[in-house]
Amino acid sequence: MEKFTSRNWYDRIDETVILGALPFRSMTDQLINEENVRGVVSMNEDYELYMFSNTSEEWKNRDVEFLQLSTRDIFEAPCQSKIIQGVEFIKKFKDLNQSVYVHCKAGRTRSATLVGCYLMVKNGWGPEEAVEFMRNKRAHILLHSVQWEALKTFHANNATRNFNNLIQPENKNDNEKSD
Repeated sequence: MEKFTSRNWYDRIDETVILGALPFRSMTDQLINEENVRGVVSMNEDYELYMFSNTSEEWKNRDVEFLQLSTRDIFEAPCQSKIIQGVEFIKKFKDLNQSVYVHCKAGRTRSATLVGCYLMVKNGWGPEEAVEFMRNKRAHILLHSVQWEALKTFHANNATRNFNNLIQPENKNDNEKSD
């Protein structure tokens, strides 16, 4: 028996951010031409990108900037320094009125953590508001306790800050911990 799903491969979250699953090479023209994607943030580890997705060089050849913030799936969240790097990357394209495709393998957990942090800074929201907003756009996001903790830590450190005034975490260890 075949399983059918109504899940979108990606969903536009706001005028800048598209949250989605691993973008296949066959989607490149659509993302660039129809969605105005000029930046891509991958939360994937190297092995997840190997076969089906554009390399950094392939994105560059299409005039799309690529940022990889490698984070292990499900049981870990991006560390705070990676989150800040990702939010700053998104801001650069927001200022240019261009779009950023933020993804992990399924566009549900790692990438949703980063997008939630972006939404908190952009809109002055708390974690719950950011996640509710994302769920209204992409109902199947899935955050576990470690991702919620990353959102709460980011909010505690950056709640009164804006894009131009993010603080770097004191712990500079980027070894896949949620700092």
